[in-house]
Amino acid sequence: MPTTLTSDVCIIGGGQSALAVAYFLRRASIDYVVLDAQSAPGGAWQHTWDSLRLFSPAQWSSLPGWLMPPDTEEYPSREHVVRYLAEYERRYQVPVHRPVRVSSVKRSDAGLLVESSQGAWQAQAVVSATGSWQKPYIPEYPGQSLFRGKQIHSASYRNADGLRGKNVLVVGGGNSGAQILAEVSLVCNATWVTLEEPLFLPDEVDGRVLFERATARWKARSEGKPDPAPVGGLGDVVMVQSVKEARARGVLHTVRPFTRFEPDGVVWPDGTFSPVDVVIWCTGFRPALDHLDALGVRETNGLVATDGTRATQEPRLWLVGYGEWTGFASATLIGVMRSARDTANQIAEYLNSIRERSSS
Repeated sequence: MPTTLTSDVCIIGGGQSALAVAYFLRRASIDYVVLDAQSAPGGAWQHTWDSLRLFSPAQWSSLPGWLMPPDTEEYPSREHVVRYLAEYERRYQVPVHRPVRVSSVKRSDAGLLVESSQGAWQAQAVVSATGSWQKPYIPEYPGQSLFRGKQIHSASYRNADGLRGKNVLVVGGGNSGAQILAEVSLVCNATWVTLEEPLFLPDEVDGRVLFERATARWKARSEGKPDPAPVGGLGDVVMVQSVKEARARGVLHTVRPFTRFEPDGVVWPDGTFSPVDVVIWCTGFRPALDHLDALGVRETNGLVATDGTRATQEPRLWLVGYGEWTGFASATLIGVMRSARDTANQIAEYLNSIRERSSS
């Protein structure tokens, strides 16, 4: 029988959200361990497309405690972010075990039991910070299974190699759709398909401005004040250099979705047919929460009901970094700090209450 290890807190996931929580737990002198399914530091950033750039400068893309060093260009590259996260992990001596794939979290007499590919950990509290990159979402269309072309999700897209001269659909708006469309349109016949016309932000607006605007909206809501409703949100298209260049080439325009697939293409609402070789789905992700199924805390929508980041049906479980439902802007590098700090504070209070009860 493998040995069951113990830790006050077990963090599942090794990306930016896990590191932010680890930073605040370390400051509070709380015993914790991080279990990361990846083989190296960097979380999901290791798997993004090669040319991806942040749309905020380095100092506006930092985790708590240490500013991201400047990149050679204003907006940091994917490689720069991966190096920063790896160095952050070393800088704060985060106790990461990898690769460790967590299969389930179960209730036990002593707290929560985290079962994994490398044995089990017994913890008083668990923080789920697995993000969503492992769960790419692809919508269903009639005839999709008959399509003989290639379908890839943005999670698997790396570069435009192999697309030269092909007919390519980029499906999905937002910054991933815009940046990938900008790149592939240099070498192929690309069509950008979105549900609605994307909102392109002014050239001078970047992630800093979006975060400030989103913060103002969050503060107004929390204080019961009217929503200031500034133009532009975190999902709107930021005009990074590659997208500006696509605009200058006249390719930054979209069409509404097709109605169905044919074996060698798609049919549009007006009945016309277009041949298609490759579809790149930039259609987002769903939270990776399968490891929580044994707790019975997931609702019909697949999510977990939370009060802030704390699960309402299991008070020893916290969820960090999954987006708005677990904290304002918590899926961003800079935005996860507030959720991580609040989570660490709540865990500290919870552990203290356990100790007080055991000593009385």
